[in-house]
Amino acid sequence: MAHIQDRWYQDKKDPVTGEIVLNSKGKPVQEPTSDHGKGLRYKVRYLDPDKIERAKSFPDKQLGRAKEFKTKVENDLYAGTYVDPNAGKVEFRVYAKTVLSGRSQDESTVTVERIRLENQAYPFLGRKLLSSFNTPDVIRKWLAWMNERDRETSATYQRLVFDLVSSILDAAVADGKLKVNPCRDKSIQAPKPIRRKVTPWPDARLRRVELALPARFKPCVPLGAGLGLRQGEILAFSLDNVDRDEMVYHCTRQMVTVGGVRKFKLPKGHKTRSIPLGRGVLELLDAYAETYPPVSITLPWAERDGRATETIRVLMVNDAGDLYTGQTFNKSVWKATFRRAGLPYQDREDGMHAMRHLFASAMLARGVSIKPRQAPPSAEETA
Repeated sequence: MAHIQDRWYQDKKDPVTGEIVLNSKGKPVQEPTSDHGKGLRYKVRYLDPDKIERAKSFPDKQLGRAKEFKTKVENDLYAGTYVDPNAGKVEFRVYAKTVLSGRSQDESTVTVERIRLENQAYPFLGRKLLSSFNTPDVIRKWLAWMNERDRETSATYQRLVFDLVSSILDAAVADGKLKVNPCRDKSIQAPKPIRRKVTPWPDARLRRVELALPARFKPCVPLGAGLGLRQGEILAFSLDNVDRDEMVYHCTRQMVTVGGVRKFKLPKGHKTRSIPLGRGVLELLDAYAETYPPVSITLPWAERDGRATETIRVLMVNDAGDLYTGQTFNKSVWKATFRRAGLPYQDREDGMHAMRHLFASAMLARGVSIKPRQAPPSAEETA
């Protein structure tokens, strides 16, 4: 399956008969080739699984290494575990971008994954060749680097980055660039997410927030705590999606910010849903709409379904008649409301997602399963 070529010496042939000249022991006499003393001496030649000839060279006095490589290649080819030694000669950063570009076409997901890699993976792993990932040592050193570099980064966030890197290395194995994924080695201890116990706000806290909200943004509470909408779904809420006969709200969109550009897109996970709507909540929203009529907003449509833009009659806008980005809304409206209410603000406890916890606890109290509605908050909601 493989053979070793000595580039410096060759079998001597009789110039008359063309036959190989043998010595007294019956072995071919060796004579220098035209390449004698030039370059590496031994070349291991073999055919890969695609019947393409491959070769690896070794210097003089390293015939033993050449034989070891020959044996290893033959064993790998026989076992079906052969990996082209040159396949791993690509930087992790370059390969990761290729994998991610062909995986998800959702802009928000692509942006989040890119930021995670740029912050916690590329600075340490980015310039390393995939061939250097053949042992788990590089992953152990990377995990230690993450812990030392930023001790404030949560274990939960580190686990998200670890799983993302692992998925990229899984692809490298599938593409024949790695033999095994080092993240899956038994010696590697992946970061363990810390499960936080969610404690819903007491009613008094919700009421204080509701009273302190500016008049233009009063719908936040009934939409968050009454319908369980996420921040982006609240900002994209439209009364046109209310079915007044069935008393349900059809949640079909959210507003997101990608690369500084606001866009409409499908809800999280590309899952639309219909939510029962109480008459009390609808009355509050209708009363608000009489004071602040809905405004038509046209934004790029972030889904790849042939639509370039989407025009929505949005219920809640700012004083300029436009939509805030989620980040600006958090800073200018949501956190400012806590200051006016005289309430302390904790990033992970008091983001807009807290109102969904209230909605979920109310559903559980009524014996309604919330599994289809469960989803982690976005970065903007927890800020």
